[in-house]
Amino acid sequence: MANIVRFLGILFLLLILSASAIAKHKEDNDDNDGKGDGDDDRKDDADHHHHHRSDKEGGKAVKGVTYDGRSLIINGRRELLFSGSIHYPRSTPEMWPEIINKAKHGGLNAIETYVFWNIHEPVQGQFNFSGRYDLVRFIKVVQEAGMFLILRIGPYVEAEWNFGGFPYWLKEIPGMIFRTDNEPFKDHMQKFVTMIVEKMRSEKLFAPQGGPIILAQIENEYNNVEAAFQEGGLRYVKWAGEMALSLNAGVPWVMCKEKNAPGAVINTCNGRNCGDTFTGPNSPNKPSLWTENWTAQYRVFGDPPSQRAAEDLAYAVTRFFSAKNGTLVNYYMYHGGTNFGREGSAFVMTRYYDEAPLDEYGLYKEPKFGHLRDVHHALRLCRKALFYGNPSTQNLGKGYEVVIFEKPERKVCAAFLTNTNPRIDGTVNFRGVEYSLPRRSISILPDCKTVVFNSQRTMAQHNARTFHTAKETTEKNKWWMYQEYIPKFRDTKVTSRQPLELMNMTKDTTDYLWYTTSFKLDSEDLPMRHDIRPVLQVSSLGHAIHAFVNGFYIGTGHGSHVEKSFVFTKPMDLNRGYNHITILGLTIGLPNSGAYLEHRLAGVHTVGIQGLNAGTLDLSNNRWGHRVGLDGERLGIFTEEGLKNVQWTEAKSDTPATWYKRYFDAPRGNDPVSLNMTSMGKGRAWVNGECIGRYWVSYLDPYGKPSQSTYHVPRSWLKPKDNLLVLFEEQGGKPEDIIIMTAKRDNICAFVSEDHPPSARSFQMKGNKLQTIEDAKPKAHLKCDSKKVIQAIVFASFGNPTGPCGNYTIGSCHAPQTWSIIEKECLGKSSCVLPVSAQAYGADPKCPGTTNTLTVQVKCAKKDNAAGDAGNIG
Repeated sequence: MANIVRFLGILFLLLILSASAIAKHKEDNDDNDGKGDGDDDRKDDADHHHHHRSDKEGGKAVKGVTYDGRSLIINGRRELLFSGSIHYPRSTPEMWPEIINKAKHGGLNAIETYVFWNIHEPVQGQFNFSGRYDLVRFIKVVQEAGMFLILRIGPYVEAEWNFGGFPYWLKEIPGMIFRTDNEPFKDHMQKFVTMIVEKMRSEKLFAPQGGPIILAQIENEYNNVEAAFQEGGLRYVKWAGEMALSLNAGVPWVMCKEKNAPGAVINTCNGRNCGDTFTGPNSPNKPSLWTENWTAQYRVFGDPPSQRAAEDLAYAVTRFFSAKNGTLVNYYMYHGGTNFGREGSAFVMTRYYDEAPLDEYGLYKEPKFGHLRDVHHALRLCRKALFYGNPSTQNLGKGYEVVIFEKPERKVCAAFLTNTNPRIDGTVNFRGVEYSLPRRSISILPDCKTVVFNSQRTMAQHNARTFHTAKETTEKNKWWMYQEYIPKFRDTKVTSRQPLELMNMTKDTTDYLWYTTSFKLDSEDLPMRHDIRPVLQVSSLGHAIHAFVNGFYIGTGHGSHVEKSFVFTKPMDLNRGYNHITILGLTIGLPNSGAYLEHRLAGVHTVGIQGLNAGTLDLSNNRWGHRVGLDGERLGIFTEEGLKNVQWTEAKSDTPATWYKRYFDAPRGNDPVSLNMTSMGKGRAWVNGECIGRYWVSYLDPYGKPSQSTYHVPRSWLKPKDNLLVLFEEQGGKPEDIIIMTAKRDNICAFVSEDHPPSARSFQMKGNKLQTIEDAKPKAHLKCDSKKVIQAIVFASFGNPTGPCGNYTIGSCHAPQTWSIIEKECLGKSSCVLPVSAQAYGADPKCPGTTNTLTVQVKCAKKDNAAGDAGNIG
């Protein structure tokens, strides 16, 4: 008996050792992909190529996507995921490859996009997946770049998108209530979501099929409205999650900002600081994912500029990965994009997230792009420690802490030294070494010894965007006009006692609805005093109106993003006999957020005339006529063919409710094109029949400037010669003063001191050892974009220079040789790397007040391009 017990004991021990060895072998294989996390960017990108294999490659089946409480596991491998939101309809198919490849160059390995129901099914049962709406083509471009894709189906998306992504016809389904336990809504939602999943499956785009889609999203930020629907909301969330899972897409589903994500659906964080605010997954078996890290703030007409510093973004990302066990962050947005046509939601600007790492035009916005690229590289150096180290936190007091991921037996250790103080720089002692920590910053030590990155110390270059007037502005600058007919009551077919609600009339086919009424005055009704004029008073539920009295424009009124409704008052002249009041009511996009979206109202509410001898005349029940849209819209006069449907005359400035047209040639080169519209008021613009969006330059921000004055014209919409530009101007403006411009980011700067750490990309991880690719000293890197070279040195100083990029000033410790040394090193090259040391520039390292800082500004240009003007910064 004793022998049997001994034998069973030995057998049990062998089984344990075998299981341990298998687990160890799996971990090693999981770590060792033959590339190493610390290799250069090209190797690191290649590391993520394998997920695009066909269903069977080399006899091995693709494994698909699973997850546990630590991370997603893609094709059997844990991944640190750095993702960026790029919305396919907010750019053109011709732009997609370059934007996506730039994102990959920025250290991203995933792209995230919403799916926009109302562009794909604008009419019930009629689908559109062409051009900018070609979702499959977009995903395949991502796949060709060797990147993953996160598909946020919704179908409610918010996204500052017209009606939150819902098609207007959905609102008119009998008994419809959006986003709750409502059978009509659930029925149509399930049909659309199923259709999208089946489309992806048929194209073999899900990860188990060898495709790039690794995550799908159902619903969107439901916590914001859940309380409004009470028990119905809870039932709906459970239904939505279970419905999504039942589709068997083969990838995990997420619900962002929804704590009650049911079953296997992962709840995720959206916000600016999820490293501090996220309460975590609702199950220990779900990973910590950040689906929206806001790179700035979307803007609405009337807003001042918005900003978010690169340093703040880098801190937030590092905090999430270190303090919240995060393994996925998605930047919302990574590419700024444009709200073309009528696609933006209420009051949202045509330019979307211009402060993103890739701006509206897809140009690098530095240092945001480069600083985030560096933090991605630094975190990848910590991959093994993050996934397999044991996390611990040492609170050092006074806002300092150290988060450590360590597994001594595997010789992996990464540390994150954190200073949470927003205003105080300091030092921490970690394992016997003093480390300086700037205010609100995190230093990353992939080997628990060496600082490879600090979130507050930016090594990336800076740049400034400039707009340059194209000579094509003045060529062919001949304008023609067609005045929209101002209808009277007798011209309308839809009449009612009171003004009708606007959105129910337009049904999202146009921004515009004409309201008109007529009334008769006797001479004794009119004011007898010459200093008193009748006043038109209109109360509107939003968003704006243009008022005409007897065919003459008298003024404009509008609400705001915060308060859509408003009251318009304006003096006017009335005639004895019949008078005609005509009001052009309009929306600036449909609302996109909040509960009961289907119940929102807009348009003229009440109308009265003050200042008459008989007192106030209430016209609200006077009988009103309505006409949906504009004649020019119905006739398509913004297209080459539609132009022939009306008679054009020579243009006159400052004419309201007027169509204008001209032809222009495309500016030479490949720089993005825009129109400076500051000479106009409010309206819409088309180029070769494509609507570039709403413009509104008469609505000034708190600084007295238009929120947006330049409007993007995609290069792919232009012909070399004779491009048709058509405007509908609502208020009046001077079209002859519109400026055709090109956008550049050719002014680049570096600002690096001897106290900065070396660039994170100077390091690589070989096995478990941190190695340097080049000498580990701080350097200034300058690189031109788009096949351009450094044409001129604008500023160069080593010592204690001050100021921002574009406005540097030499300090008292300036080293005179700096300029000539940098000219020799950089001029005529597409990039250069400069040492940062007093010795290199013959500077005095002991000069009183020196910061031992190198500051450089250079101008990039194409090799054959002569030096031009600096342009207007914007």
